[in-house]
Parts: sequence; structure tokens; C-alpha cells
Amino acid sequence: MQEKDFVSYEYKTVVAAAKEQSRVTDVYEAFGWEVTSQSTALKKTTLSLKRNRNIAHKTELNRLERQASNMLVNLKNLERSKTTTAKVFSWIFGIVATLVFGGAMCIVMLNEHSLPALICGILTGIAGIVLGAVNYPIYTKITERTVKNVLPAIDDCEEKLANILEEGNYLLQTEII
Repeated sequence: MQEKDFVSYEYKTVVAAAKEQSRVTDVYEAFGWEVTSQSTALKKTTLSLKRNRNIAHKTELNRLERQASNMLVNLKNLERSKTTTAKVFSWIFGIVATLVFGGAMCIVMLNEHSLPALICGILTGIAGIVLGAVNYPIYTKITERTVKNVLPAIDDCEEKLANILEEGNYLLQTEII
């Protein structure tokens, strides 16, 4: 009778943004995981992974995997922070511009037969339009400045992630326990 080599696997399911699928796959493969299936729905990708339960250096690989997952979260947050400040400012500034424009309409409509109110309303309306028009250039300037400040942190985080992945891959290749 022929003996079969039995291999026990552990399984994991990971959900990531569809645009991050290749990066997430690379991260988990560096720690011995193998993608068994993947499905994409609504800009999210679900990866089903498996790994040999008796893998060498399992404790160290798990520790490095947690560090890599934290680095992925940090990278995601840093990428998001590129535009967060600019978006918040843009929304508030746009609301103010809209209120100025709406105030101008109120001035004109509440004082129908007054020439000074008409002139004041027109000037206030023009100011509201100008504020709305300069909102996007201000948004782009804030985004450029924020990106310039955040890029060194992103590069540092990318470098740390690469080092963690190299260390995990090295542990997979070594047979010494």
C-alpha cells in the first residue's frame, strides 16, 4: 500500500480594494500564502489564501505579516491624507461661496424697488461667483503642498514594507528552524 504525504493547511480570506489587489497578493505571498481563488465585486477583491500549517519559522512569519499589514494600512492612510485637507477646505469654502451668492439673491429679492439694494446684490453675487471659481485652484494648491509633505513619509513606509517582505521571503527560503 502506498502512503500519501498529508499536508494540513491553514486558510485566510482577505478583502482589499481592487486597485490594491496585486500589492496585497505580493504581501501575503511573501509570507508563504498561496492564492486559491479571487473574486471582485464593487471595487473590492476577496482573496482566498492557504498556507502549510507546518511551515518553518511560522511565528516569525506571523509577526512580520502583522507588521506588513500595519504598513499597508499606514500607506492607505497616507495616500488618503494627500487630499483630505484640501477636500475639507474645498467643501467649506464652496459652502461659504454658495451662501454669499444666495445672500446676494436674497438682498435683491427682498428689496425689489431699491436701486442701492440691486447694486449691492449684484456686487455680492459677483463676489460669490468669484469665490466659487477660485475654489478649485485653491484646492489644487493645497493638494500639491500636502503631497509634497507626505511623499517622504510614503517613501519611507514603502521602504519599510519592502524590507519586511524581503525578510519574510528570506525566512521562507531558509530551512533552519
